[in-house]
Parts: sequence; C-alpha cells; structure tokens
Amino acid sequence: MYNRRKKIIEILNSSELNYETTVMGWVRTFRNNQFITLNDGSTILTLQVVLDFTKFSEEILKKITTGACIKVKGKVTPSLGKGQKLEIQAQEIELLGSSDPEKFPLQPKKHSLEFLREIANLRFRTTTFQSVFKIRNSVSFAIHQFFNQKGFVYLHSPILTAADCEGAGELFTVTQFDLNQLPKNEQNQVDYSQDFFGKHAHLTVSGQLQGELAAMGLGEIYTFGPTFRAENSNTTRHLAEFWMIEPEMAFCDIEDNMNLAEEMLKYLIEYILKHHEEDLAFLNKRFIEENANKPQHERAQSNLLEKMEFCLKNPFERITYSEGIDILKNSKDFKKGKFKFPVEWGIDLQSEHERYLVEKHFLKPVILTDYPKDIKAFYMKQNEDGKTVRAMDVLFPGIGEIIGGSQREENYDKLVQRMKEMKLPIDEMEWYLDTRKFGTCVHSGFGLGLERFLLFVTGMANVRDVIPFPRTPQSINF
Repeated sequence: MYNRRKKIIEILNSSELNYETTVMGWVRTFRNNQFITLNDGSTILTLQVVLDFTKFSEEILKKITTGACIKVKGKVTPSLGKGQKLEIQAQEIELLGSSDPEKFPLQPKKHSLEFLREIANLRFRTTTFQSVFKIRNSVSFAIHQFFNQKGFVYLHSPILTAADCEGAGELFTVTQFDLNQLPKNEQNQVDYSQDFFGKHAHLTVSGQLQGELAAMGLGEIYTFGPTFRAENSNTTRHLAEFWMIEPEMAFCDIEDNMNLAEEMLKYLIEYILKHHEEDLAFLNKRFIEENANKPQHERAQSNLLEKMEFCLKNPFERITYSEGIDILKNSKDFKKGKFKFPVEWGIDLQSEHERYLVEKHFLKPVILTDYPKDIKAFYMKQNEDGKTVRAMDVLFPGIGEIIGGSQREENYDKLVQRMKEMKLPIDEMEWYLDTRKFGTCVHSGFGLGLERFLLFVTGMANVRDVIPFPRTPQSINF
C-alpha cells in the first residue's frame, strides 16, 4: 500500500519513540544539508527530519528545496535539538514532486497577506492559512452539530432563484441567452420569457424565504450554503460570494430568536477554543504583533483569545435601537465629534457606533432590537407603534454586527401592505404569501455570515483571508 504513512500530527501527539515509520510532506526549510523541516497539513506544527548527507547522493540533496514534496522512511527518536521533543532519523528519501527554488514564491520568511492573496492557490502551504482554514472547517462542522443536537432539519435551499429576498437588487443574473443577441420585448427590455426558466433568474442572495416555507411544515430548519451579492464594493468586509447560516423557526418570537442566536454563538466559540489550542495560540500571537504595529487609536483593546472569552463569559446585553441611539448621543465620543458618521434616530448604525456600544459602554456583546421599519426588509414583524419592526442585530467586539434577524410578519394583510409600500411584485410572491393564508403562526429566524464570524475567531482583518477563493469585483481567479 503506497499510502502506508503516519501523519505528522499522530507522531507529535504520541509518546512512542524508537520505531520506524514513513512520513510524506512538503519541505519548509532544508538547513546545512542535514535538517529538513517538514509539514504535511495535518497540523500547523512541523517535524524535523535529520539526515546524514554522506549517505545520500548529491542529486537527491539538491532537489530537497523549499516547496518540494518528499517521502521519508526513518526512525522516530528523541531530539537533541531545541524546539522539538522528537525527530526522524532519515534512512530513505524519495522525491515525490520537485520545486524550483528560483520560482517558488513561498520562501522561508514572513509574507504579507496582500502578497499571499495574489497566490491564493499556494497560500494553503502557510501556517497562517492552514490555521484559518482548519478553523473554518471546524466552525462548519460545529454549526451542523449544534442544530442537529437541537432537532433542526438541514434544508438545501436553491442557489438558482427568481426571488430577491432583500429587495436591494444586487443580483447576479443567470441566463442561457447569447449576450450578443438578446431578445427584446415591445418595451425594448430583455425578454426573459424566452430564457431557460421562462423568467428572470439569478443567484440567490439568501435562503431565508424558502427556509420560511419549510419551517411552516417542519417546525425548525436551517440552511447553510453560498449566497451572492453583486455589490460593487472593494472593502475588507465585502465578498460577491459568501456562506450564510440561516435558521428559521415556527412558534418562535423575537425573544426565542435572541436566545437561540446567543446560544449558538457561545457554542461555536467554545468549540473552537476547545479544539484549536495550537491554531489559536499562533493566530493570537500574530494578532498581537499586527495590533502593535497599528496607530494607537486603531489598536484593539483585547487580544484574540480575550475577545473570545469576553463573548463566551458575558450574557449579551439586550436593548432597543432607540435606547442605543440615546446612549450614543449622550456619549463623550459623540459630544467630542469622534464619530465619523452622524447619530440620529432613523439611521442605519455604522460599525463604529455598534462597536462603541459593545466595547466602551456595556463591555459585553449587545443585541439591538426594534429598528425603524424604513431601514429594514419587508418581511419583518411590524410593531404596534407603526414605526419600528421586531428586528434584532447581534453586535460583537472588533466586528460590530455579526448576526441579523427578526420575528417575521405573519399577518397576511400587513405583509402585503408592506410589500406594496416597497413596490415589490406581489403576484410573483404568492408562493411566499401562501404561508400567511394557510395556517400562519408566529415565526422567526436570523442569518450569520460564516466569513464574518471567522474574522472574529481568527483575528484576520480582511474577509478575503477567511474564504479559500475570494470572489470580488474584477477578481474571479481559479
């Protein structure tokens, strides 16, 4: 069997010594024709391979370069050097894949994240991105585990749809038309009735609406999949393709919704702290170094691990949007003009406002509720005051909004009226309105952007560094 090998993580985690084994991996460094630093992706840690260069041909020694892939047979022995408890004394070395040292872009030095984004096909070889994507994997697993344990049904919502959940119009069109010969109707508009689906189709911006349909029969469901926004925004917080977790629950009001969101976030944080001690130690050290290089006014008050413990140990403060506005207006930061954006009732809060409430005022995560209806989506439950809706946003340190959700409007007449106010096509949404006609009930849900949460638990500053292959304006590599 070719792949009869031990993973490096198995060797490092074992107390067994003085046995023969086979390892395979990529060369990080090769020093003095004697010491190879090897990594196989099973851990961010490396294994030292020691060889007696007098026993190997010059031809093979020249090919052991940074980036090369090798197979080593040898004996696991206690290490005499510092920094590792054991090493492998090489008996045989086979070159599996060579790497030209003059062309391989990942050299044994610190590379900028900007540079690594340009070679995203190779950044999986670095310690930083091995840690990030292992944590991404664990977060994904923990999300499924959390909802499965609570009896939720995992629903595969469609990627192709004709419904615009958010009503913002930031849609990627999907068509089979020849773009050089688009059919037009009498109004000189593209005639989508001749297209593959017979109507205007696009990539989904959310699985929520379909999730609501399922919750009206299955009780509690969640969707977890890619979503797409054609928003021409080149920032550290925006992607054209990202992943969303969206639970929808029947017989659930806004308070139940807040309880579930808080429970889920704490579950995920606790899971990562428990299963990624080495990755978090590395990322925390990196976070501290990056933070120290920032201007004083931009520095985070807490390191990565402290922020996670902060959210895990503190109950989330729950206040209304109106109370939040009052706090901001009475703050020293507002009175001294430190906020870049205005503060007044009716605005959509900016990240600086959200972070002030969390990091300076309450010193704990915050859930804001009862937002002005004019800045929220059509499907949110309207309050009796006629001005606000039962929306909720969960605010975290260093991030601001990390979850957005609401109690959904279950009243048919109110929902139709709201859709009319927002000039939404009611006739095309009858499938959605049916849930309000036939056995309607109180129901709620929320959305967590996976990448936004990963920024929090990894300490990375750019959303493009927590997704394997970022899709952004003017960029669709790989």
